[in-house]
Amino acid sequence: MTITILCVGKIKEKFYSDAVSEYAKRLSRYAKISIAEVKDEKTPDQASEKEEQEILKKEGERLLSRMPDNAYVIALAIKGKSYDSIGMAEHLEKLSVNGNSSLVFVIGGSLGLSEEVLNRADEHWSFSALTFPHQLMRVILLEQLYRSYRIRNHEPYHK
Repeated sequence: MTITILCVGKIKEKFYSDAVSEYAKRLSRYAKISIAEVKDEKTPDQASEKEEQEILKKEGERLLSRMPDNAYVIALAIKGKSYDSIGMAEHLEKLSVNGNSSLVFVIGGSLGLSEEVLNRADEHWSFSALTFPHQLMRVILLEQLYRSYRIRNHEPYHK
């Protein structure tokens, strides 16, 4: 299985980078992991809706240009489907069995994801109704993917 985490923006804080590196290393035992970043647009304070849509469009074009045609794309979005850890592990197993060997998880920037990116995605997942910084979302996603593989392989992991 090949897993790509496709993100808007870079991680600036070392503690996030360290956590991402740690979980990517743990997960690499089960799948080939890569993290791809696209440039984020600066959002002015008090941006109009039109300005926000233009920012989403630009970021979305960058994200779409980095998605392989044959990849199964999962967009992280507040209105997406939620899983518990066991359900996520089972769903990932089902995707694998159905021949989806290349997964791309997409994490948007501060404004989320454009309609074009959401339309390209095969699924939308939500980890919470809360909003998380995109840097932290990388850590949460990688940890949950690692947990899923541990569950799938009947290996112990803290609950």
